[in-house]
Amino acid sequence: MDVTLLGTGAPQGLPRPGCPCAACATAVGDEARAATALLVDGALMIDLTPGPAFAAARAGQSLTGVRQVLLSHPHDGPVMEVPAGLPQPGRVADGRELALLDGHRVRAVAVDIPGTGYEISGATGERLLYLPPGAAPAGPVNGNGRTAGGGGTGGTGPYDLVLLDVLERPDALAKLRASGAVDAATDVVAVHIDHDVPPGPELHRRLAAAGARAVPDGSTLVVGEFHAVPDLPRRTLVLGGARSGKSVEAERRLAAFPDVVYVATGGTRDGDQDWAQRVSLHRERRPGSWRTVETCDLVPLLEAARPGADAARPGAEAGAPGAGPGRTGTEAGASGTEAEGAGAGRADGTSPLLIDCLALWLTHVMDEVGAWDDATWEAGGRRALRERTDALAAAVRQTHRTVVAVSNEVGSGVVPATAAGRRFRDELGRLNAAFGAECEQLLLVVAGQALVLRG
Repeated sequence: MDVTLLGTGAPQGLPRPGCPCAACATAVGDEARAATALLVDGALMIDLTPGPAFAAARAGQSLTGVRQVLLSHPHDGPVMEVPAGLPQPGRVADGRELALLDGHRVRAVAVDIPGTGYEISGATGERLLYLPPGAAPAGPVNGNGRTAGGGGTGGTGPYDLVLLDVLERPDALAKLRASGAVDAATDVVAVHIDHDVPPGPELHRRLAAAGARAVPDGSTLVVGEFHAVPDLPRRTLVLGGARSGKSVEAERRLAAFPDVVYVATGGTRDGDQDWAQRVSLHRERRPGSWRTVETCDLVPLLEAARPGADAARPGAEAGAPGAGPGRTGTEAGASGTEAEGAGAGRADGTSPLLIDCLALWLTHVMDEVGAWDDATWEAGGRRALRERTDALAAAVRQTHRTVVAVSNEVGSGVVPATAAGRRFRDELGRLNAAFGAECEQLLLVVAGQALVLRG
C-alpha cells in the first residue's frame, strides 16, 4: 500500500498566509507545506489540499483513479475546491467500516475533538492510522489497537504507519504507544505541521526526540517499509540557566512516551509563594498521565530496572495501587513509607524518569552532610558529599531506565560573594560533569533554544 502525501501542513498551510512570524518567513523549499492530504494507492483520498490535481502531478501521481474522498475534520483554512471528476467528499460515522472495491477497508476512529480518524487496511494486510489535526483517539485504547466502546481502531497488533499531529498532540502518540498500537517498528510521520516550531533542523530534532519524522510534500511512503529513526538516547542531561526553558525541553523529550515518572527533588517550602507558583506552573504543564514522585533518593529509582533489582520494593518507585494519574507521591527512600499516587504503570520499574532537578538534589545533600559550615565541610562533609555524588553517577552508569535529568548551569555568571555560594557553584559543576559523563546526550538550553553538546 502506497501513501502519497499531497500536503503535510496545518489546515492554513505553512507559511500561513500573511503571517510575519519567523517560522513562516523561513518555511521555504521542502519546509513549505500545504494542508495535509493523503492519496492512498491512487484510489482513496483523505482530506483536501489546495490544487490537489497539481499537487498530485508534482508528486508523479494522478487523481483519475480516485473512487472515494473522505474528510477528517471541519476545514478552517483556505477555501478548497473539489476538482472536476472527483467524487464529492464525505465522512464515515465513528465506528463504521467502509469496504472499497479495490480491496481497501476504512474504519472510522472516534477522536477527542470534532472530526474523525481513519484506519486504513490494504488488500495484503498493511495497516495505517491517520488522525486529524490536534486529535487523539477518544477513550481508552486496548492492547490490540481498538479503542474501548467499539468506536476506535480495529485490527490487531501495532500499525505499520501512523500519521498524526505529533507536535501539537504528543500525548496522542504516548497513548498509542501505551496501547501497543505503536511500537519500535511503526513508522511515525508528523503531519498538520504548523508555525509553532521553527522549520528545518529544529523541527526534525524535536520529532526525532519523539521517535517520529517529517517528510516533504509530495513524498510517497510504502506502508510496512521500515524507515530508521535516530536511536533515542537512554540518558540525557539538560543544562541551562534560570528560566532558560530547560525544564520545558526535558518535558518535551518524554511527552510522546507513556508511563513517565516525574521525580521532583524540590519538595515544598512553607510560606514561599514564589516557589509555590513555580511548582504549580510545572504541574500544570505536565501531562495528566504522568506520575509524580517527590524525593531526593534517586539511586533506588535508577536501580529499579537493573537485572536482579527488586523494583517492587517500597522506595524503588512510586507504585502503590489505587491512585489517579498525575497525583503526587512521596518516595519511600525519603520518608520511610510506601509511595501513594503513582498508579500501576510499569510495575517492573522500567518507566522513563524525568528528574527535575539535580541542583535541588545537591542542595538537599549538602544540607544533610553539613556542607555549608566550613568546619563540618573540612571535618568530613567534603568526603561525604563526594561519596553521595559518586554513588549517583554510578547508578546513572548502571541504570537500564530511560532518564532525562535537568540541572542548572551556574558556573558562567557572577562569582558568588560567599564561601558557601562558591562551594555550591563548584560542587554543582562537578556533579553536572560526572552525571553528564554517563549520558548519551547533553543539551544546553539558552533563551529557549536547545544546543546539542553531545549526541
